[in-house]
Order: sequence, then C-alpha cells, then structure tokens
Amino acid sequence: EGYSVTVPGMPGCCSQGATEAEALENIADAIREYLEVAAELAAEAEAREVEVAV
Repeated sequence: EGYSVTVPGMPGCCSQGATEAEALENIADAIREYLEVAAELAAEAEAREVEVAV
C-alpha cells in the first residue's frame, strides 16, 4: 500500500510515499529536481537565428 503522485504537465515527474503527506513531500522534491534539469538543458541548448524567405 501507499500513495503515488504524478504531475501531468511534467512528463515523467512522479513520486510515491507510504502516506499521503510523504508522497506530497516527495513530489515537491521531484518537481524541484525536474525544474533544475529543465533549466540546465535550456541553458545548454544552442539558439540560432534562421532567415526564411516566403
């Protein structure tokens, strides 16, 4: 038994806990880690400008 939590707007972001409170605490940590990784990936992404004629 236990509780599992997912975040629909963050694919793959999920957690679990023995109690509801523990599951919510764990998902808060998972969300923070998810956002940290997303920020790192965004910082590493190469931005470039492309001119397109229509």
